Amino acid sequence: MSYELILILLLLTGIFAGFVDTIAGGGGMITLPALLMSGLPPDAALATNKLQGSFGTVSASVYFIRRGELDWRKILPGLIATIIGAGAGTLTVQFLPNQWLQTVIPILLLVVAFIFLFMPSVGEFDRDARMALPLFAVSAALPIGFYDGFLGPGTGSFFLLALITLRGKNLRNATIEAKAYNAATNVTSLVLFMIGGSIVWLSGLAMAAGQLVGARIASNLIIDKGNALIRPMVIIVSIIMSAILAYRYWL
Repeated sequence: MSYELILILLLLTGIFAGFVDTIAGGGGMITLPALLMSGLPPDAALATNKLQGSFGTVSASVYFIRRGELDWRKILPGLIATIIGAGAGTLTVQFLPNQWLQTVIPILLLVVAFIFLFMPSVGEFDRDARMALPLFAVSAALPIGFYDGFLGPGTGSFFLLALITLRGKNLRNATIEAKAYNAATNVTSLVLFMIGGSIVWLSGLAMAAGQLVGARIASNLIIDKGNALIRPMVIIVSIIMSAILAYRYWL
């Protein structure tokens, strides 16, 4: 297969992954295998995956900010905590084994899916926050950011559930805010990977171009369709991610 055809396939994969990731998270489960199949070694695939993923989450966040759906200044403590966590996780993964996380993550993703499946009122309306933002930043945003830098799959789903249960957000607004946190984790890890010099830029930028398209389409749909689109997507993507990760790490 020619390199030109590989780049086209990476572009198309990026469109699909950007769409899925913006609505429900889990885009990395699509893009990382594609990068590995394109011939990249694992370290380069992980680094390049952060490059293309950053384009999708950042572009979606910028779109929501421009539409007046997201005020990043109001969640700045959470963003700072997320950046610190992601940086620590990205550095830690280079020295510590992550087998125990690989074992438990499929179960946690199933929990997320079952909560949205069997508790349809979750995220339907805004509720009173159980945590003030500074406490949420330390107890939820920081550890989830660490997880994203350390391992990554399901980060968007975990941010989404934390924002609904702890900050009282409805599903639509939680999805929008989660994109900002996810963008912060992706960019932080990307900067550290850039320092390491493992990124394959042409492959990453081809997929990133697709991410921009997919993320924009999904962002429009989130604003227009809201919970009716997000809830089933979160359930489906969480179950699929859980099955894939269980097969990969348990069998």
